[in-house]
Amino acid sequence: MKPFVASVFACSIIASSSASTLASGLSDDIRSQLDGYIASYEPRMREVAHQIWSRPELGYQEVNTANLLISELEKYGFQVEEGVAGIPTAFVAKAGSDHGPVIAILAEMDALPGFSQDAVPFQQPVDGITSGHACGHHLFGTGSVAAAIAVALWMKDNNVEGQIRLYGTPAEEGGSGKVYMVRAGLFDDVDVVLHWHPGDRNTASQGWSLANVAVKVRFRGVSAHAALSPERGRSALQAVEAFHHMINMMREHVLQETRIHYIVSNGGAAPNVVPAFAESYLYVRNPDPAVVRDIVARIEKAAQGAALGTETEYSMERISGVYSVLPNDTLGHVMDGNLRAAAPIKWDDDEVAFATKMQKTLQATPPLSSVGEVEKYTFGEQGYYSTDVGDVSWVAPTVGLNTATWVPGTPAHSWQAVAAGGIGIGYKGMRLAAETLAFTAAELLQSPELIDQAKAEFEQERGPDFTYSSLIGDRKPALDYRLKN
Repeated sequence: MKPFVASVFACSIIASSSASTLASGLSDDIRSQLDGYIASYEPRMREVAHQIWSRPELGYQEVNTANLLISELEKYGFQVEEGVAGIPTAFVAKAGSDHGPVIAILAEMDALPGFSQDAVPFQQPVDGITSGHACGHHLFGTGSVAAAIAVALWMKDNNVEGQIRLYGTPAEEGGSGKVYMVRAGLFDDVDVVLHWHPGDRNTASQGWSLANVAVKVRFRGVSAHAALSPERGRSALQAVEAFHHMINMMREHVLQETRIHYIVSNGGAAPNVVPAFAESYLYVRNPDPAVVRDIVARIEKAAQGAALGTETEYSMERISGVYSVLPNDTLGHVMDGNLRAAAPIKWDDDEVAFATKMQKTLQATPPLSSVGEVEKYTFGEQGYYSTDVGDVSWVAPTVGLNTATWVPGTPAHSWQAVAAGGIGIGYKGMRLAAETLAFTAAELLQSPELIDQAKAEFEQERGPDFTYSSLIGDRKPALDYRLKN
């Protein structure tokens, strides 16, 4: 595995509108055709995104969202296989021929709990809604579908051989939906995978992420009255506290890039009752999946010790696990060239006024003009985030981009991200992403030599002895991970 770089990917790039090191290889005519398809679909694209935004659904619960996206794809002739990899809301949609390259586009769709927010530049929850698209996956899924539709229409109208696929990938937020799809072999015949993500800037830079495993450690003890008969109790909560103490001592003895975070997801019901059940929910992250495996094994030893010392019993469930993203420089340059070839974002006066008000609620306030720029391309920097795109990137050459769907300075997983995702600010960034994805897919379909170059880089970076083995083992998808304690 390639050595990891300790610099921070997400925060280290300075905005720039300088020329790409590789201009888009598409002709003006092809770009014009693709832009026309997207422009024609844009009103519907906004409607679909707003419908998903208005009815946010958590991981593995995205029934309405998946059905809506599938319906859109089927209108344009895609053949859709639903419920893949044992996940009711996962699907694969295909258009094109069985000859030529297979280009896949990822579409995320899940919301986050606790982010109810109206489309206003101040914090205002919506009655009756408790979750929200604080990571912009309503834009992600819809924009990816729009790109796939545009490419399918272009291929049909121009007799282009190859296949465009749209992968509906649920539960990115802690559910590892793509991992089960990778494990099921759904990407084995894919030549290149494209994806994007909402953000507060436009960039096609490629870097590493963090591998991540999420576990729930559950302790079971003996209940008793905490005042009348405490000697009869064995506190599961004290087991959790002892466990967390050992985890915190462990922090001194792990590689510095490691991140360990936890919550007490269940600590009992009443202070005067010795808790018979308690639960800790932990994430372990490191750039190297092998290091994450080792730390999780050490965490289980800490759980064993905590149970032994408190005379309780423990169990450990691995909820999710993802690889770090394997970046591809060849594809990064192609994506960067097409991002620069796409029409830049232009806000109207109302959107500027909205953004100006919202920036008063933010700690960072980059210039609003940055939404119309593309940042300088960089490669190989280390980012301190995790995504199940990582597993995809180790089985097929993968490339992504970010576009400005939020007000500059907006952090992911914030009410500000939800608010901007429900108005034109979010929709215009989504359109830029759809156009860039469509341009990139078309260029790859027209240029098999680029695919060959990307694959050669991919094989070299993985190494000759690499064999994929998921960090979730053989467990079934945790379809209820958002529903149970």
